[in-house]
Amino acid sequence: MEGSEELPGPQPPHPGDHRIRDGDFVVLKREDVFKAVQVQRRKKVTFEKQWFYLDNVIGHSYGTTFEVTNGGSLQPKKKKEEPTSETKEAGTDNRNIIDDGKSQKLTQDDIKALKDKGIKGEEIVQQLIENSTTFRDKTEFAQDKYIKKKKKKYEAVITVVKPSTRILSIMYYAREPGKINHMRYDTLAQMLTLGNVRAGNKMIVMETCAGLVLGAIMERMGGFGSIIQLYPGGGPVRAATACFGFPKSFLSGLYEFPLNKVDSLLNGTFSAEMLSSEPKDSASVEESNGTLEEKQTSEQETEDSMAEAPESHHPPEQETMEIVSQEPEYKEPKERGSKKDYVQEKQRRQEEQRKRHLEAAALLSERNSDGLIVASRFHPTPLLLSLLDFVAPSRPFVVYCQYKEPLLECYTKLRERGGVINLRLSETWLRNYQHGLGSTSIVPRSPKLSSMLKSFVSCLRSGEQVSTNQGSLAALKTEASAVRGAEQAAEPTHRPPPPLPGGRETLTAAWLRSPESARRRGWRLDRICNMAAG
Repeated sequence: MEGSEELPGPQPPHPGDHRIRDGDFVVLKREDVFKAVQVQRRKKVTFEKQWFYLDNVIGHSYGTTFEVTNGGSLQPKKKKEEPTSETKEAGTDNRNIIDDGKSQKLTQDDIKALKDKGIKGEEIVQQLIENSTTFRDKTEFAQDKYIKKKKKKYEAVITVVKPSTRILSIMYYAREPGKINHMRYDTLAQMLTLGNVRAGNKMIVMETCAGLVLGAIMERMGGFGSIIQLYPGGGPVRAATACFGFPKSFLSGLYEFPLNKVDSLLNGTFSAEMLSSEPKDSASVEESNGTLEEKQTSEQETEDSMAEAPESHHPPEQETMEIVSQEPEYKEPKERGSKKDYVQEKQRRQEEQRKRHLEAAALLSERNSDGLIVASRFHPTPLLLSLLDFVAPSRPFVVYCQYKEPLLECYTKLRERGGVINLRLSETWLRNYQHGLGSTSIVPRSPKLSSMLKSFVSCLRSGEQVSTNQGSLAALKTEASAVRGAEQAAEPTHRPPPPLPGGRETLTAAWLRSPESARRRGWRLDRICNMAAG
């Protein structure tokens, strides 16, 4: 791990890391809906059909719940202690409740008037309960369900949480599953475990999941070690990686290398001139990614449009196409400064990218990576067969695919190639359970869920790379033989029990005289009796 030892360690944690600061990346949470944003003063944020500013969240701890007030201001919500001794008035069943639309005395105009007066959502919900003629006749479970539904509609309550792999995985899977190849958070957790991702490793990543897998690996490694990301096209996509809000020290161990140069690296024909002869689109793509702020701006626009998707009823592909044309990278050079400064900045980024590519090529040429993770929309077989040569012996690799058929073909090719062990194809599915009210049984959330599980399965291929070099194998066999000989020499010698003394009378007398001593010598009473009977 020479490459990883030279890297500087991560910076010590800031004393105020548990508090929200200006410029931090946070995740907004409302019920089961998440959205990643960057905290900026006087910047309007739209979330769940509500707009507000994040100025007031600065200085508060992560996990604080805020309430949206008039003017888009966020105010910390105080927790109210509900009296436990109070017994709710509830019915035994709902058989006599008729949904005729007349049970609520408040009309839509009345509710709108309450909102115009500035009445908080909590008070509106309380008035809805008081003006409902059927609320007290409902069961306790139905009452809680009614209150939860009205709170979700009228109370604008938002919780600010810190980004993590689990939260961002849930967010992407719920809002934009196509961008992460429909990868669930439990599948991502299995990939990190099977890939033995830990601090100090040298990992190779090939993913087309908007940088979510890359961010998960960086979070697990904690800034120690090195990561080489292989990317197709003009440059790596790291929209989800930016949402983690990693410090700059984490980025020092992150390298990228174009996928179309892997064959030349394997054949030994790779040179620095090949990078300089690349089309200029690669630099423009890096520039299009821009700074973290610009990437987060485009990410917010994407999520805003996805939040309004139920109203527009447009397909996700069409919305994505419309959003791409509005990203900040399409600004003219004159909007960012003079043309001369623009050209100089472009050349500087090209040279910096070229240096990082050469460093990544040097790390790959060592062919001693500690793991390989592939999660791509492309066919996994050619990717895995070409990238396995960069993995050191006895190191794991993991391949994710939304479908199992490509992984079955990959399994066959790996068997033909050889040099891999512990091949395993796993097809996992996730099922939600709920605890029955008033009982201790755990039941499936939906009886029809079993028929829907096939639509939510995830397939993983995992294994370990072994050495196929004859010299290395001979050395390993010699070492194994030496270890085995040392173990055998250290084992105590087991001598067979002494033969039984001759004469039937002597046997019986010896047994009766000292049975314990006879047992220690290996004598058996059944053998003595058989010999005496014979």
